[in-house]
Amino acid sequence: MSRYLSKIENIGNRLPHPVTIFLIFIVILFVLSHILYLFDVSVSFKGINQETGNVENQTAKVISLLTPSGISHVFTSVVENFTSFVALGPVLVAMLGVGVAEKTGYLSALIQKTVAHTPRKFITPIVVLLGVLSNIAASVGYVVLVPLGAMIFLSFKRHPIAGLAAAFSGVAGGYSANLFLGTNDPILSGMTTEAAHILNADYIVNATDNWFFMFVSTFLVVGIGTFITDKIVEPSLGEYEEPENTKFDEINPKAFKWANIALIAVIVVIGSMVIPSNGLLRGENGSFIDSPFIHSIIFTMMLVFLIPGLTYGVINKTVKNDKDAVELMSGSLMTMSEFIVLIFFAAQFVALFEYSHIGTILSVNGAELLKAMHVNGLTALIALIIITTIINIFIAADSAKWALMAPIFVPMFMQLGVSPEVTQIAYRIGDSSTNII
Repeated sequence: MSRYLSKIENIGNRLPHPVTIFLIFIVILFVLSHILYLFDVSVSFKGINQETGNVENQTAKVISLLTPSGISHVFTSVVENFTSFVALGPVLVAMLGVGVAEKTGYLSALIQKTVAHTPRKFITPIVVLLGVLSNIAASVGYVVLVPLGAMIFLSFKRHPIAGLAAAFSGVAGGYSANLFLGTNDPILSGMTTEAAHILNADYIVNATDNWFFMFVSTFLVVGIGTFITDKIVEPSLGEYEEPENTKFDEINPKAFKWANIALIAVIVVIGSMVIPSNGLLRGENGSFIDSPFIHSIIFTMMLVFLIPGLTYGVINKTVKNDKDAVELMSGSLMTMSEFIVLIFFAAQFVALFEYSHIGTILSVNGAELLKAMHVNGLTALIALIIITTIINIFIAADSAKWALMAPIFVPMFMQLGVSPEVTQIAYRIGDSSTNII
C-alpha cells in the first residue's frame, strides 16, 4: 500500500501547475470547438427562455473560438470574464476579515483558549472539531491548527504526532464540513452558479445551500477522526518523553477579553437586525431565506472576524494606527495572490466553455445517455463521487477541480433532475474523502 501511494504521489508531483492545466484545457477547447463547429454539432432540448422565464424547446449549436467572431469574443471578454467571476469577490471580501484575525493572533488565541480547560477525554474530539471548523478561514488550519494540535496533545502529556494527526484529519478530511460557513462555500457556490447558467441563466446557488449537509457531516468526521486517533494512531506510536520548556505562544489576556467582547457585540448587533421578523436584514414579509442577511453573509463574515481581530491587535499593540490595520488587510490579500491568478485563468476557461455551448451539448447528450442506460440520479451522484476522489489525488486545489468539473456535471445532472446544490454536495464528499491522501 505504501509503495502504491508513493507512486500516486510521484505522478501527482509531475503534473503541471493548475494554471498551466487551465491553459492546456483552454487550448484544447479552442481546437475542439472549431472541430465540432465544422461538423455542425448541435442539440435540441427544453430550456428556460431568459426573457419570458418559460420552458421552451431550444437548440444549441457549437460556437467556434477560432472563427473571426470567436477570436473577437475571446479578446473583448477577458476582463469581464475575470471581474464577473462569482467566486472572486466573496472570497476576497471574507479574507479581509479572516486574514486580520489570523495575523493579529486572535484566531490562534481563540483556538488555544478553547482547549485550555478541556477534560482529557474530550481533547481528541475537540482538536478534530477545531480542525473541521478551521476551514472557515480556508486553508489556515494547515498552517495554524496542525502544529497547534501537536502542542495541545503534548500539554496533556500525549504523543504530539497523534495530536498532529488528529488536527490534520479534521482540517483535511473535514474540509467540506463545518458548523458555520467558511470562505470555501462562496467559492464553490459561485462556480456552481456559473455552471448552472449554462442551462438556466437565472439559477443561483447560495453559499448557505450546503450548510445542513456540512453541519451533520461535522459530527461524522469528528467521530471517525477521534476513533482512528485514539484506537489506531496513538497506540501505534508508543510512549513519548516530553521535552522541557514546551509551551504555547503567549496570549495577551486583556486583548483576548476585549476582542471577545467585540465579537459578542458584533453578533448582538447583527442578531438584532436578523432575529426579529421585522428586522432590518430580514426579507420581504419577514423572509429569512431570501433576505439581505443571507445575501450579505460574506460581508457579515468579514465583520465577525475583522472587528475582534483589530480589537485584539490594538490592545496587543500590534495595530498602532490606521496604517497598521490597512497593512494587515493588504497582507491578508497578498496571501491570496496565487488564488487570484488561478481564478483569472479558471474564469476564462469557464466563460469560454459556456460561450462555445459545448457544456450544454455535453450535458444534454450525457443526460440522455444516462437515461438510456436507466441510470438514476443516485447512481450518477455515486459515479461523480468516485470520479472526484480519483481526480483529487492528482489535483489538490478544490476550486481548480470544481472549475473544471462543474460546467460538465452541474448541467448534466440538472438534466437528470438533480439540483446543482446536490451535485455540489456529491463533489464535496469525493473531494474531502481523499484530502488526507
